[in-house]
Amino acid sequence: MSHLNVDKARYNMIEQQVRPWEVLDRRVLDVMAKTKREEFVPEAWKNLAFADIEIPIGAGQVMMPPKLEGRLLQVLQIKPTDRVLEIGTGSGYLTACLAQLGESVVTVELHPELSEQARQKLSAAGLNNITLRTGNAANGWDQDGPFDVVAVTGSLPEENSKFAKLLRDSGRLFVVTGKAPVMTATLVTRNSDRDFHTEYLFETSVPPLEQVGAGEKFVF
Repeated sequence: MSHLNVDKARYNMIEQQVRPWEVLDRRVLDVMAKTKREEFVPEAWKNLAFADIEIPIGAGQVMMPPKLEGRLLQVLQIKPTDRVLEIGTGSGYLTACLAQLGESVVTVELHPELSEQARQKLSAAGLNNITLRTGNAANGWDQDGPFDVVAVTGSLPEENSKFAKLLRDSGRLFVVTGKAPVMTATLVTRNSDRDFHTEYLFETSVPPLEQVGAGEKFVF
C-alpha cells in the first residue's frame, strides 16, 4: 500500500469500524489513529491490516479486529498514571496502544517467538515504557504487580478471580468469558480487598487463552 492508501485505510478503520462500535473516547481514537497497525501485521497480511477480521500472527494466535481493540481500550478508562498488565502480547499492537495511554505496561506472552517479534516492533515504534515477559500467565501473574489495569486478550471458559486479584483498589480488568460462538466481554472493578463489581458489556467471541486451569470463582 502507498503512504496515501495507508492513511486512508487507517482513517476508514476508525470511522467505519471503531466509531460505529460506540468507541468515542478521543484519547483512544487518537492513539489508534497514530499507531501504525500495519507495522505489527505479518507481511503476508499487510494488505488486510485495517480489515474487520482476526489476523493470524503465528503460533496459532490472531490479532483482534480493530473495533474490539478499540472497545477494550475505551472500557478500561486508562489514565496516564496507570500501571497496566497485558496477558497475551500477541503482535504487540494492542501493547503499543496501552503503553501510550498509561504510564507503563507489563506484557506477558506464552510464545517466545511472538514476544521477540513484538519486542522488535515496539522498539522500532520508540516505546520505552514496556516490560516484556515470556511465560504462562493463564492462571495469574505473581510478578510486577499490583496493577491499575489488567487486559486479558484471550478468553476464559468461565468467570474466576485470578486476574482481578492482581488489581489495586479502583483497578479495572477486561476479560472475555464463555465458550464459542457466544462469549461475554466483562469489566471487573476492584472496590476494596474483597469487593469486586462485575459489569457485563457485550457479546463477542475471542480465541481461548492457552493452558488455562481451574480458578477460584467470584463469590458475591
